[in-house]
Amino acid sequence: MLTLKSNCENCLKPLPHDSDEAMICSYECTFCADCVENILNQKCPNCGGNFEKRPKRID
Repeated sequence: MLTLKSNCENCLKPLPHDSDEAMICSYECTFCADCVENILNQKCPNCGGNFEKRPKRID
């Protein structure tokens, strides 16, 4: 099961389970869309992978 982190790993912005702004890499590193676009240039600083929008959890 996907581990939903509750904050951006860069700016600590809250990213609740239903957030439209959460982005993850294949290792589930979690960042907000603003950091991914404007600071990280679409590349994960932890693993070098790219980002996708995090799926929403319905529960």
